[in-house]
Amino acid sequence: MTSIHRHTLGAAACIAASAALIACGGGGDGGGSSAEPPAPPPAATLSCEQLQGLNIPASAIGLPTSGATVTATRTVAASGSGATALPEYCEVTAKISPVESTAPDIRFQVALPASWNQKVVMLGGGGFNGTIPNIKGNVPAGPTNQLTPLGRGYATFASDSGHQANALGSQDGRFGLNDEAVRNFGGDALKKTRDAALAVIKARYAAGPTKSYFAGGSTGGREALTAIQRWPADWEGAIAWYPAWNDAAALLGGHRMSRALAQPGAYPNSAKREILYDAAMEACDALDGASDGLIANQTLCNARFDPSTATLRGLPVRCAGGVDTGNTCLSDAQITAMNTINTPTNFRFALASGETQYPGYNIWGADPGIATRTSPLEPTVTFLAFGSTQPANPMPATAPYISVLTDQWIKYSVTGDPTFNSLSLDPEDPGPWASRISALSTQLDASTDISAFKARGGKLLLAHGLADVLVSTRATEQYYQRLQSRFGPSEVDGFVRYYEVAGYGHAVSSVFNATWDSLSALEGWVEKSTAPAGQITTDTAGMPGRTRPLCDYPTWPQYKGSGDLNAAASFQCVR
Repeated sequence: MTSIHRHTLGAAACIAASAALIACGGGGDGGGSSAEPPAPPPAATLSCEQLQGLNIPASAIGLPTSGATVTATRTVAASGSGATALPEYCEVTAKISPVESTAPDIRFQVALPASWNQKVVMLGGGGFNGTIPNIKGNVPAGPTNQLTPLGRGYATFASDSGHQANALGSQDGRFGLNDEAVRNFGGDALKKTRDAALAVIKARYAAGPTKSYFAGGSTGGREALTAIQRWPADWEGAIAWYPAWNDAAALLGGHRMSRALAQPGAYPNSAKREILYDAAMEACDALDGASDGLIANQTLCNARFDPSTATLRGLPVRCAGGVDTGNTCLSDAQITAMNTINTPTNFRFALASGETQYPGYNIWGADPGIATRTSPLEPTVTFLAFGSTQPANPMPATAPYISVLTDQWIKYSVTGDPTFNSLSLDPEDPGPWASRISALSTQLDASTDISAFKARGGKLLLAHGLADVLVSTRATEQYYQRLQSRFGPSEVDGFVRYYEVAGYGHAVSSVFNATWDSLSALEGWVEKSTAPAGQITTDTAGMPGRTRPLCDYPTWPQYKGSGDLNAAASFQCVR
């Protein structure tokens, strides 16, 4: 039998010997005394240094692997103060070996605090992953005035999902050529990492966690929803921000956006993006009762705003005759691209996951990357949105994030041809590639059947920014609506909350950079049966310190008509 580690085996043998001695009457006075037998000694724990070289057998991992090995350990001294304080902890670096020798390892890390609260948080990744998330960092959109999970005493862990990225980072799709790597990215790495990490945790503390939580955004949000659906017994709670839960559908929807922006004359430069943004704000900002630079009533804005007829400061947004006449207007080609982004991608082929479409994006009032914004966050906003270069073949690295992502996915996961012109593939009718995309959807699209998670008392927090043009907010609305259809609204209210944040884009925003103490809310719900109420999100960038209520979807925050525009108390949640 494969050993976990000689230290662990030694401890187990000691405990077994003690138990045998007691069972055989050892330890008594031999005279029939009724005294209680001595308790067995506690299970041995391993120091940080002793974890080095720890072998975790394949039998300890719930999906097929060739086992795991700790490759490095180091003790990290306590640091920081206030909300940035971190305790002394042991940083463990390890790898899970694949079944097929040609597949990449899954590399992961575990942070083991010297004083453990007996709980764990697994952190999700982003994009195509390929690097290990920061295990000492915060949950997505976490609060700046509260401790991180590790700072609170959690053992934390995360993995690269089973491949190592090149210079493209989270956009590197080369793993798509290996089936085991594709399955790992699709979700298998979540179970493998969790089980291997728990083996490390148990070796260090001689005990498993009393509570296990998952927190992620984007791909990490999809991972959170996948984890609670496929392995509900492993998790008490999850936090999923802007989740790409139906990832194959999302990639197809994003590819339709990319193809629209690739059309001749269709790609708007920064100046034109600003015109569109300002025009939507002029038309929609006050729909929530407050002219505050935030569009909270996005549904009404989507219904009313039309760039073909909109005006900005009294002048038409559309260029005269629809012909591009410079940076003061949008041409018909650019308006057509924006309208494409706003509308659904309808699949004219069958996806095995059952998805039939991907909804449009809330482009009206979103920041796709505007160069005149001086916020230090704006370069990241631009990178994750429209980038700085029009999509083309070959795909520029500075094209929209989704363009590079889908280009890589189509080249490696779909066609297996690194020279394939991805822009030639129609996402609504992919022809000879339909069956391959359908097969991939079974790995990439999470199911909304989380009944087993619900049955064990699991709790789920969902959140999404209304101004996200990378993962559609409308898709998260659909996920929540499907839960309501499956379980009934009152049942869903017993274990799920969904909030939307005006002005917040994908993971970051220079307009309203949302933060929220979701982990405390989840702890209260799971551990104290205190359902979230009166939750508040705080802006750290657009207007630092500004707050808004987090309203239970489908309600949204409406200004009461008086009071401080920067205070959540001045807003009420309405339908």
